[in-house]
Amino acid sequence: MSVYLDHAASSPMRGDIITVFSELGALVGNPASLHRPGQRARGVLEEAREELAAAVGAHPTEVIFTSGGSEADSIAVLGGWARRRDDGRARCLVTAVEHPAVLGAVEWGAEAIPVTADGVADVAAAAEAIDEHVGLVSVMAVNNETGIVQPVDRIRELAARVGAWTHSDAVQALGHLPVDFAASGLDMMSLSAHKIGGPVGVGALLARREVVPRATGLGGGQERQVRSGTVPVVLAAAFARAATLAVDSLELEAQRLRGLSRRIGGAAVAAGGRLNSRDDGAPHIVNVTFDGIRADDLLFLLDQRGVHASVGSACRAGVHQPSDVLLAMGRTPDEATQSLRFSVGWSTTEADVDELCRVLPEALAQARAAF
Repeated sequence: MSVYLDHAASSPMRGDIITVFSELGALVGNPASLHRPGQRARGVLEEAREELAAAVGAHPTEVIFTSGGSEADSIAVLGGWARRRDDGRARCLVTAVEHPAVLGAVEWGAEAIPVTADGVADVAAAAEAIDEHVGLVSVMAVNNETGIVQPVDRIRELAARVGAWTHSDAVQALGHLPVDFAASGLDMMSLSAHKIGGPVGVGALLARREVVPRATGLGGGQERQVRSGTVPVVLAAAFARAATLAVDSLELEAQRLRGLSRRIGGAAVAAGGRLNSRDDGAPHIVNVTFDGIRADDLLFLLDQRGVHASVGSACRAGVHQPSDVLLAMGRTPDEATQSLRFSVGWSTTEADVDELCRVLPEALAQARAAF
C-alpha cells in the first residue's frame, strides 16, 4: 500500500485536470501570434485568466501567469521592492518564517519580522519596524511547514498606514482557506497550481492594476510587462480549472482534511511526538517533533513502509540542515532536525491515515534505536 502524505509539497493531479490536458493538448499556436491558431490559443488563455480570477476574487487584468509560486514570490518581492525604491522607499520587510522564495530577500538586504514561539508573526515587532521608509512588506497567509495562519490583515493595515505595498504568499491557503484578493486589500498575492491538484509549472501573481512591480527578467513582457516568456496555455487552463474545483469544494473538503489531520496529530502525540502545528491553522498540514530520532531516519523508515511524508519544505529536500521555520520559532537545532511534516489533500483517505497509525510506532522505535 502506498500512502502519500506530502500534498503541501505537490498534490497529485486531479482526474478532471488530466481531462483538461487531454482536451487541450493538441492546441496549436503562440497566444502572442496574430494568425488564427495564435488567436485561438489567446482565447483559451484569456478564458483561463477569467476563470482563475473568478475563483480567487480578482479582476482578470490582475492575473499575471508565472511558472509557479516561487517565481510569483520573486517578482513580487524583488520586483516590488525595486519599484518602491524609485519612490525613495529603500526598506523591505518579510517575516522570519517565509518560503525561501521570499525569505531569500534577506540576503539582498531585506529585514526579517520575528515570530512568536507559536510561529505567528509578531505584530508588535512589525508595528515598530514599519515606517515611511518601507516600500514593501511580505507576510505569507499559511506557513508551508507548520500550517500556521499568519496575521495578514493586521500587518497589511500597518503597511497601508505608511503607504507600503503588501504582498502575501497564499500558495498553501488556496483550496484550504478562503482566498479573496479584492476583499484582502493586499497589493499582491502569489498562487500555485500543483498544491491543489493542478499541474507543476504554472502559478500566478495577482497584482492590483495600479501596482506594477519591476520586471525581474528580460524578454517580451507578455504578462503585463512584468513577466516575460510564452505563456503555457494548457497549463494556465488546467490551473484555472483546478482552482475552480478546489474553491467550489472548499468548505466540505477543509472539514474532511481537518479530521484527517487531527487523527494524524493524535497518533503522533500518542507515539511521543510534540505538535508544532495549531488546531486553528490550515487543515492540511501537521508538523511534529519526535525526540530521540533524526528526521531523515524516520522519513526513510516510513518510506520503506510505503508512507511518504516530508522533513519540511520541498525546497529544502536533500539539504540536511535544521528547519529555518522551527529555528525562527525558538526551537533548538536538535528539535529542528527531529521534525516531520505530514500533509493531506484531495486524494487522502481514512485508510491512508489508518496505515500511518499502524506503521508509525514501529518506524519510530527503529529510528530511536538507530539514533
